[in-house]
Amino acid sequence: MSAMAPPVTLADIRDAAAAIGDAVAETPMSQARTLSAIAGAELFLKFENLQFTGSFKERGARNFLVHLSPATRARGVVAASAGNHAQGVAYHAHLLDIPATIVMPAHAPFTKVANTAHHGAHVVLEGEDYAAALAEAQRIAHATGATLVPAFDDPLIVAGQGTTGLEIVTQVEDLDAIVVPVGGGGLIAGIAVAVKAENPDIRVIGAQVEGYAGMLHALGQAPVPTGGVTIAEGIAVTEPGVLTRGIVRELVDDLVIVSEQRIEETIALALEIEKTVLEGAGAAGLAAVLEHPELFRAKRVGVVLSGGNIDARMLTSVLLRALARSGRVVRLHIEVPDRPGVLATVAQLIASARGNIVDVEHRRDQPGVAVKRALLEVSIETRDQPHAEEIVKRLEAEGFRVEVE
Repeated sequence: MSAMAPPVTLADIRDAAAAIGDAVAETPMSQARTLSAIAGAELFLKFENLQFTGSFKERGARNFLVHLSPATRARGVVAASAGNHAQGVAYHAHLLDIPATIVMPAHAPFTKVANTAHHGAHVVLEGEDYAAALAEAQRIAHATGATLVPAFDDPLIVAGQGTTGLEIVTQVEDLDAIVVPVGGGGLIAGIAVAVKAENPDIRVIGAQVEGYAGMLHALGQAPVPTGGVTIAEGIAVTEPGVLTRGIVRELVDDLVIVSEQRIEETIALALEIEKTVLEGAGAAGLAAVLEHPELFRAKRVGVVLSGGNIDARMLTSVLLRALARSGRVVRLHIEVPDRPGVLATVAQLIASARGNIVDVEHRRDQPGVAVKRALLEVSIETRDQPHAEEIVKRLEAEGFRVEVE
């Protein structure tokens, strides 16, 4: 890239900001004091999850669509997406009166499918992953004459996403680093162009979820991605863009991998501490700071929260699992004599320790449980892990055999 004109420049990103105008929100960026204390760094969060469609993808979609000619708009557009690009294209196509067809993987989150249809697009569910959806979108574009709106590998898309970087450097001064989730690479490429042009000393660091380190692989720094089920479907990209990988190679300082569990934990932390909802991909940047604290310790770090479109059932599961990991919800298996009053005794012991019973099941037919004995399965809310352990000890002190699930 350095030997030729770059495919996207700061001027392109400034033009994109003008073209987008007020159609896309300038999202807030604020210091996260509690998370900063946890991470050992001074963190500033960029809330792209507060865009109208719930992610940064609106920026690139709007910039691409406003550059289409009237004749091209009349033929319509088609896009492939696991959800956020779909919603961004559908919403802004509706605002610009452009017919839109969106192809989404068959197992895309229900929330993203419903929201995309709500914005007026024709939704097609096709294939097991983004690659299959893209192949169908390309087929539709060829058959109908509609224009394919790329998810990330296009100068107009990259320039649109880069407006996020312009906002960051004006909202917070003297940042040492900016951390960005990475899938196909459009967001980090655009941010890197904007940020490095404004202040080359700011480190730009990308976060990829385990199993989908496609950008690292494309740069020769990791093996072929293994894929698989992930909570971060928005960045579950095994093959990043050609244009974006060139920009990343030139301008991005580092790429790190974050685990599924850390992303889960980060979603729960963001909701509990920051009172903000993140999807898996949207939490990846913050998860990277928490999983690799040595890279950010005592630094001023901007973190892009790229999206918040998480299915309600998935969010419920994440929160319940987080409560279980922290010991605030525990499930106890308690073997008891099968006689009147024992259940009341167990309940009184738990209550005396200030535990709150959520549900209880009384089983006489469980394999391995002796005749004249029963198994109680009790879910309890507690303050924390030590409190849960206190309840178990109190039950055991009264002669009950307790196993924690």
